[in-house]
Amino acid sequence: MSDRINLNVLYGSVPDRMIGTRGSIFAYLNYLVPATRKEILDILINGLKRQEYRGYDSAGVGFDGSNEGCKECQIKLIKSQGKVCALEEAVKQYTNVCKNKSYDIHVGIAHTRWATHGEPNEVNSHPQRSDTNNEFILVHNGIITNYKDIKSFLEKKGSVFESETDTEVIVKLIKHLYTTHHEQNLSFRELIEIAIQQLEGAFALSVTSIHYPGEIVVTRRGSPLLIGVKSQTKLSTDHIPIVYSKDHRGFISSGKRQEEDTEFHPIGPNKVVEYFVASDASAVIEHTNQVIFLEDDDVAAVKNGVLTIHRVSRSIDDSTVREVITLKMEIQQIMKGSFSSFMQKEIFEQPESVVNTMRGRVNFNTNKVVLGGIKDFMCEIRRCRRLLFIACGTSYHSAIATRQLLEELTELPVMVELASDFLDRNTPVFRDDVCFFISQSGETADTLMALRYCKTRGALIVGITNVVGSSISRDSHCGVHVNAGPEIGVASTKAYTSQFISLVLFGLIMCEDKISMQERRNEIIQGLKKLPEQIKEVLKMDEQINKLASELYQQKSLLVMGRGYNYATCLEGALKIKELTYMHSEGILAGELKHGPLALVDKAMPVIMIVTRDLVYKKCVNALQQVKARQGEPILICNTGDTETQSQANKYVEVPLTIDCLQGILTCIPLQLLSLHIADTKNLDVSMEKK
Repeated sequence: MSDRINLNVLYGSVPDRMIGTRGSIFAYLNYLVPATRKEILDILINGLKRQEYRGYDSAGVGFDGSNEGCKECQIKLIKSQGKVCALEEAVKQYTNVCKNKSYDIHVGIAHTRWATHGEPNEVNSHPQRSDTNNEFILVHNGIITNYKDIKSFLEKKGSVFESETDTEVIVKLIKHLYTTHHEQNLSFRELIEIAIQQLEGAFALSVTSIHYPGEIVVTRRGSPLLIGVKSQTKLSTDHIPIVYSKDHRGFISSGKRQEEDTEFHPIGPNKVVEYFVASDASAVIEHTNQVIFLEDDDVAAVKNGVLTIHRVSRSIDDSTVREVITLKMEIQQIMKGSFSSFMQKEIFEQPESVVNTMRGRVNFNTNKVVLGGIKDFMCEIRRCRRLLFIACGTSYHSAIATRQLLEELTELPVMVELASDFLDRNTPVFRDDVCFFISQSGETADTLMALRYCKTRGALIVGITNVVGSSISRDSHCGVHVNAGPEIGVASTKAYTSQFISLVLFGLIMCEDKISMQERRNEIIQGLKKLPEQIKEVLKMDEQINKLASELYQQKSLLVMGRGYNYATCLEGALKIKELTYMHSEGILAGELKHGPLALVDKAMPVIMIVTRDLVYKKCVNALQQVKARQGEPILICNTGDTETQSQANKYVEVPLTIDCLQGILTCIPLQLLSLHIADTKNLDVSMEKK
């Protein structure tokens, strides 16, 4: 890094793989809306509580700490290890400020951190500060991959670091740039723009400073961030123009003049407004349903109550506006109600969530299926040479679960890829490929990078997400909203079943004109009709599954076996057990038992086998006999009333019989419940472990 950083430097290259992280950001700015310091701190703390499901190990807030009669702007920090309730208690005990002092204009930022650089403690918690005077403070989600280079540079310039975090490097870089370019009277937004051009990696940042009182700057690259707007008067526009320093040719634009013409503020003489910055919409919905989703390399700044969104340079394909989206989420949707955890709530919501996924899309009387989001692109999709489904984790398993059916209904080659591996291989992608990108949040970093890789190669991009306005939904040519409702819980449950159904619906549309497929197609549609009631039947097994959990929770390992349409269930069930219970669990294709995995089976090894009445039933029974021959004592997931199969084991869980391609939805739910109950039995806090 040079001694003097060039103001006109272009953005540094983004690494091949962004790294998604846990933790959450929340910030609040009130402009001409009087609020006491206590009220402001309560808003910040509650904003963090709404995002606790994201997983974290420490928390902190930064706020205006000026006392009565003190003309200088000051910033106070309160940080704690542990949960938000510990931070809340620390705030109550803090006596260094007057909590009844009222502010017409005030900025506060808050954060929950999941440790990636440095152990979880108060020093490593966010907000991180530039110096002991707290001249600049910021909160950060993501990982800076070149932080060691920047840190070495800053240490040579005299910076002294107090934490082990990569985040502290960012805030000290901002302070260094402020000092270096002080004579140029840079705006707060310009200062942050210069700083982020030196960063490589993934980040979402929210920054405030004593040098820019009443202002806040937020930006993102590879990590989600949104701005909620609350006003007493009607907003002047529902599209925010983007301000560019350079056009697509690299020429300098008249930035200040442009910025004056693109101010965004409510209509009214006093511009009374409140802004909420968050990692997730669940944190702002109790305050406002008007939100702006930032895109990568957006720099949003609020000054004098005015919001502007800026970018250093413009590409030909860049959108020139950001839409103000009206959220339809209700606060009741993100509350646990009578359930012990969000995950439990969402497992039991699946009879309703699968109906919502099909609502308005399937006519069970006429057997018609419509997916409005891809309707205009169906001709192009039908002409493609192959279908690629690219995802991570649970979303990847939803593609595995439907691959066999999609091959049958589309009669096209269907490739299912893990996004990380797909990127590592530089996989050939062609203009006549159709690439589906599946993600509950729509912000999965590897999946998003794979999307951009395919898009630059001319493929048609189809997004399958659960979040309207997410990065994947915005970057796709078309897509399907799975409509599972907000998923707050630990691990994906209802989103998995809704993704599963969404892909089935796509297959049904692809074969709607094929005469030879009509009988099979109608059979699947009628199977979908019965699915909600069948899910309710499975959920009635909850107490029985809880008893199984009490027998398994002390085990060190667990094998889950199946084949055919149930292979994805094995993978997904094993993943749920791993991420919730920290128990080793492996999903095994039963057809591969003789090729190695059978060596793991003995009397002491717990095995769950999925044996349902479908085309591979006899093969699964054969695998069951192999396990028993090794003195294994399998627990079966089988169909209701299948006494022949049930006689093969001492323990079993019954699920209703449905059409083969939908059976994986019903067999997966017992494993969702099992992972939840094992975690509860082990006293693990499932609500705080989401990735």
